[in-house]
Amino acid sequence: MADLGLGVDFGTSNSAAGFLHDGTPRLIRLEKDREAMPTTFFFDRASRRTLMGEAANRALLEGQEGRFMRALKRVLGTSLMHEKRQILGERVSFVDIIARILTRIREQAEAEAGRPFDRVLSGRPVVFHGQGDPREAQAEADLRECYLAAGFQDVRFMAEPEAAAIASGGLRDAKMAGLIVDIGGGTSDFSVFRGQGRDIRILANHGVRIGGTDFDRSISIDHVMPALGRGGQLRLAMGEGQSPVPNAIFNDLSTWEKIPFLYTPQTLRRVDEMLRLAHRPDHLSRLHTVIEDELGHDVAFAVEAGKIAANDGADAPRIDLSEIERALSLPLSRADMAASLAAHSDALRTGAEETLARAGLRASGIGKVVYVGGSSLMSFVPDTMRDLFPDAEHSFSEVFDAVATGLAIAAADDRNFA
Repeated sequence: MADLGLGVDFGTSNSAAGFLHDGTPRLIRLEKDREAMPTTFFFDRASRRTLMGEAANRALLEGQEGRFMRALKRVLGTSLMHEKRQILGERVSFVDIIARILTRIREQAEAEAGRPFDRVLSGRPVVFHGQGDPREAQAEADLRECYLAAGFQDVRFMAEPEAAAIASGGLRDAKMAGLIVDIGGGTSDFSVFRGQGRDIRILANHGVRIGGTDFDRSISIDHVMPALGRGGQLRLAMGEGQSPVPNAIFNDLSTWEKIPFLYTPQTLRRVDEMLRLAHRPDHLSRLHTVIEDELGHDVAFAVEAGKIAANDGADAPRIDLSEIERALSLPLSRADMAASLAAHSDALRTGAEETLARAGLRASGIGKVVYVGGSSLMSFVPDTMRDLFPDAEHSFSEVFDAVATGLAIAAADDRNFA
């Protein structure tokens, strides 16, 4: 083992990094009060600066003029990664933008460690887009390019649930296997493993392209977008009759990574035309406000906050949309949220069962289920897994830092750079 590599968990919603120091994993402090930082960007029009992390979130919530971006990890492997866009007077691609946050991580790590980091072990989802998807290889190539642009010279990858298995410390009962359930912002990954300490053997990996941003999207489409006009009717421009309001804008407005692309004159003209023909112009006028005032991310954050409140059992949880219209808020009961997320629950169960099948095990062979990723705290996730693994121990001890910790340990192992 040599303390030379940096482990980086570049996440859809949050990122973290660490290295091995005197045999102990050490996570670097990326924000003043914590190790993880939001994987967010705000291009401030007044200062002409690129803000990242908590500073980016504050700028958006304080109403500063600029462009906000989140969930860029989900763009990896698509043609959007290399398209140049005019932002703050310069033409940049998403490779350039992601490289900026990776550069910040590298520089912060080098300052804390007092030495350079030329090589990096990056976490990656088991699948970026899906098994057999032609974008898979391109997504990893795109992420590698981002790291190289950030100044790293040797870039290697490890499946995120495998890193979490290393961090878990293994199993007390060598006869049993463990299951990592890693629910991130953009993907859900599963690993079946055996072993103790750092001597971990992965029996099977599997992943599905479902994560916390998809949970937000389902809630938004079901409970927010109807208040903005989704499901309404339009009069025909010529002749009698009517047609449904098109869903495309609402789908994109509910999808974190697609929101910035809606702020165009063309989109606003489309909304103006729908508003002119609407049977319920009061609802579509709200959509017009969101597009014209660029409030899409405010809506997305409101949905996320409502989701957390409902999940935590708050009294009469609601989605606060007062940024759009004074006193506008929508109820979100836990039962209604569960109905919106039922399909995701089924997909996670299927993903876990497929991982078991690949490992050649029955559910009774799993002695411990380890939950990783903030979205694993959504109550339907452990409820689904407890139904599938009723006799297993269910552990939430390292939900937020297991992947980064495991990568920090593994990045010091020369075998991972052979």
